[in-house]
Amino acid sequence: MTDHPYAEMYKKAFTDFGGEDSGERLAGFLADDVVWWQIGSTEPLHGKKAVIDSMSGIPAEVDFNVDIHDVVSNDEHLVALIVATVGTGDQSFVYRTAEVCHVADGKITERWAFSDDTQRIDEFFSQFG
Repeated sequence: MTDHPYAEMYKKAFTDFGGEDSGERLAGFLADDVVWWQIGSTEPLHGKKAVIDSMSGIPAEVDFNVDIHDVVSNDEHLVALIVATVGTGDQSFVYRTAEVCHVADGKITERWAFSDDTQRIDEFFSQFG
């Protein structure tokens, strides 16, 4: 059985996520007016540029590894189960997320992410903000 095209799109966008071209690769799969809810945030990012800019603030020495556990989708929705490992220097931790996306015309139009360790994620990434 083959994956839905949106599941394939998502896998392509997040394979080897964390490399220097991750933002550019992801941008190709985002609608220009995407609404992007960050883990733990009460306000979303609006627009493709805002999403990519938010990722550009993460220093190159941060090691970010995304393991896609599974992706299911249909013509309107996509759900991805992710195991992420992130670290820098002697700091490293693993967390799991569920990402829920609205999709249309081959682009993510809105995205929510939910994690098992929101506090730890916020603490880690706040040091770069």
